[in-house]
Amino acid sequence: MSVESLPLDARTIEVLSKITTATLTTVLLKKGLRNVWLRGAMPLHANSPRLVGRAFTLRFVPAREDLATPASWSSPISTRAAIEDMPAGCIAVVDAMGVKDAGIFGDILCARMGKRGVTALVTDGVVRDVDGVRGTGLPVWSSGAAAPPSVAGLTFVAWQEPIGCGGVAVFPNDVVVLDNDGAVLIPADMLEAVVAEAEEQERVEGWIMQQVEAGEKLPGLYPPNEENKKRYQAWRAQQKD
Repeated sequence: MSVESLPLDARTIEVLSKITTATLTTVLLKKGLRNVWLRGAMPLHANSPRLVGRAFTLRFVPAREDLATPASWSSPISTRAAIEDMPAGCIAVVDAMGVKDAGIFGDILCARMGKRGVTALVTDGVVRDVDGVRGTGLPVWSSGAAAPPSVAGLTFVAWQEPIGCGGVAVFPNDVVVLDNDGAVLIPADMLEAVVAEAEEQERVEGWIMQQVEAGEKLPGLYPPNEENKKRYQAWRAQQKD
């Protein structure tokens, strides 16, 4: 709870908003990171836009009967208190241990997050009051929906500390990119390098798609051999002109 939430600059958001999560996984794989896609977190809304933000983390542990009670919702350590710490523009990333029979947030909590300017909610668990959640307009990536409340299977314990979500280690202020393929994490310390390479990777793949649509064969094109690299560089130079 002591980690300060950092803003994300507008240029980074603008660039990453144009980069698919598929491209980002390729760039991160080239840098040695294979485990960056949050399993089970898929968009709750149809045709969700691509979203980008710093991770604001929340953590649940298994339910313990003396702690996981409706009374705990009024505790200083509660999801309600955590929401009031969320800065505008963040993406709330919630470690729900993959539990699918206890909804971590419902429509009221999601509505409050929307009022605070939170960009999205991401979890490897589920939400409840799903129609109401959709009605709040808050973008949600989750494993689906369930009627029981969080305390039926989980105990909330902390926010803004390292968590595991969908099998991925998430630290406060890492960057999360969301689209219809799911949620991908970019480690905060790698952000600048990943943004630069992702922009170029997206450009290369756009050129390759043009060649495919023109009837080019894949061998030597994807990935490009030396001849096609030269063709791409010549095309890129023309684009700059």
